[in-house]
Amino acid sequence: MYRPKSLMRKHLLTIPVILTVATGCDNVAWGGIDVDLKPPPVSSRGSAVGAEVEEELGAANFAGPILLAGVRDGARADFVIVGEVHPEMLQEFPDPAFPEDVERLDRISAAGSEWILFAEGVRVGRMVADAVRPADDFCGSRATISGVVELVPTAATAERLLALPADNARDWEYRDYQAIPHSYDQRVATLSIAGEAIPEYEATWPPLGVLDARDHIQAFQLPSTQGQAVAATFMYQDQLAVASPRQGAYSLFVLGRQVGAAYEDTYVWYRSVEAEGKGAPRYFDHLDWDGDGLDEILVDVFGSNRRWFAVLEREDDSWVRTFQDSCGSGSGPGS
Repeated sequence: MYRPKSLMRKHLLTIPVILTVATGCDNVAWGGIDVDLKPPPVSSRGSAVGAEVEEELGAANFAGPILLAGVRDGARADFVIVGEVHPEMLQEFPDPAFPEDVERLDRISAAGSEWILFAEGVRVGRMVADAVRPADDFCGSRATISGVVELVPTAATAERLLALPADNARDWEYRDYQAIPHSYDQRVATLSIAGEAIPEYEATWPPLGVLDARDHIQAFQLPSTQGQAVAATFMYQDQLAVASPRQGAYSLFVLGRQVGAAYEDTYVWYRSVEAEGKGAPRYFDHLDWDGDGLDEILVDVFGSNRRWFAVLEREDDSWVRTFQDSCGSGSGPGS
């Protein structure tokens, strides 16, 4: 599944750095930004793909690499298990259908296990685990794996990190890490996309406007792609955290990509608390963790009582959601 990659050595440093990003508030001028709003794409993958993979793999448990997502605080980081990387899609781990996953979890999370770290789609360092505990804030039987991180000097400011086991990712090459600051045009584009999506979903217009409702924004650069991309989350009567929403609350997550001098939307995820329960998405990071040549996007989702993960994958010029933890499917325990 992982294509061999040449290894370019770089020196690793253990660097305790905390990154603070200021959120810009703009007086918005709408001229010059063109946004093409399209309805949310529907995945053609669906359960049929899962059935094909299951038929191909048989009843035996498929042991793929385990993906972690973590946040660094100084020289240490806490990582939560996202899922197991399968050939076609991410799967929950441990899987309740396979009791042996519990034993495997003990092995991979034991003190001394080595993990390769990634940020902004590139390899940036490693971590050796020295502690494990239950991930109480997340739904499912997840674990938090902690340790001291070692990063290349150029990634000294990276806070959000993804990780794969060293046995599966040791040969990934290092590439230049670059954090992308969001620009004025990108901020205006997300406001325009949200401004057109809110009435499309017949949602309540924020009293102070979409700028006041925007809670998070992140620009990023996908490999082998012209133009940058931008993701943003808008909240109404709620906050982007594990917390109870107020009446009539909703979240709106948008993705846009640069096409020439303009931006067009490539994915819109609207979720009404009244209809589906709380599930507020926030962009986390991107990485080609399954080695198919296209980066996936990991989304961190906040419910009323728990957090969970979702995954977006490219389908033509748009994105589709191919994975979401079971607790995110409705007004269940995670909502």
